Amino acid sequence: MSTSASRVAIVTGAARGIGAATAVRLAADGLAVAGLDLDEPAAKETADTISAAGGRSIAVGADVADAEAVAAAVARVTETLGAPTVLVNNAGITRDNLLFKMSESDWDAVIAVHLRGTFLMTKAVQAHMVAARWGRIVNLSSTSALGNRGQANYAAAKAGIQGLTKTLAIELGKFGITVNSIAPGFIQTEMTKATAERLGQDWDAYVTARAAQIPVARAGVPEDIAHAVSFFVGEAAGFVSGQVLYVAGGPKA
Repeated sequence: MSTSASRVAIVTGAARGIGAATAVRLAADGLAVAGLDLDEPAAKETADTISAAGGRSIAVGADVADAEAVAAAVARVTETLGAPTVLVNNAGITRDNLLFKMSESDWDAVIAVHLRGTFLMTKAVQAHMVAARWGRIVNLSSTSALGNRGQANYAAAKAGIQGLTKTLAIELGKFGITVNSIAPGFIQTEMTKATAERLGQDWDAYVTARAAQIPVARAGVPEDIAHAVSFFVGEAAGFVSGQVLYVAGGPKA
């Protein structure tokens, strides 16, 4: 494939936040976009936004941690839009708690969505990329991969995604497929708003306090991550693979 207009992208967790912004950005870049999410009606709002702007998009309900659901979702995308050769693994959840309070189910749920989900989606989509001898995979990690109090499950999953990214870059490179990871810092989303609520902090005050710790002196927004995804997906990034890009407003978390 040589032009964006002929490509099909799948973005997981596309109902809101980073996933929705990424889906909209890739559609603006000329790709047809399938937004996958456990909440299909909400993902349809993203797809409708894209369609209203003249793009091609569908919403697909799927649990990325369920192998059968993933296979069915990828088949539906292929039948409706065409074979996907761009994949953005963004779907994620949090179940924050200190280790002594964290339940096994909290651990398992976060690892399943982030790490198992990335594995299953990539395994399902890579066959189309290998056949096309071209592909782009972008996996969402986090600055929490460096360690973050109260997020043993999330940090482990996001660090695992970085290792998976580098390994897949080695395995898939010979097929014209690049695999990269983006590690966002503090981004204003419903997920981070829920964190503020859990901590009992006013949202505006929480954002201000977090922004004060960031060298560029502002909090991130979903579009900041979408721009980085757009770069990795484009032709200009064809010689960039196995990398982890921290989009955090500074050199460290």
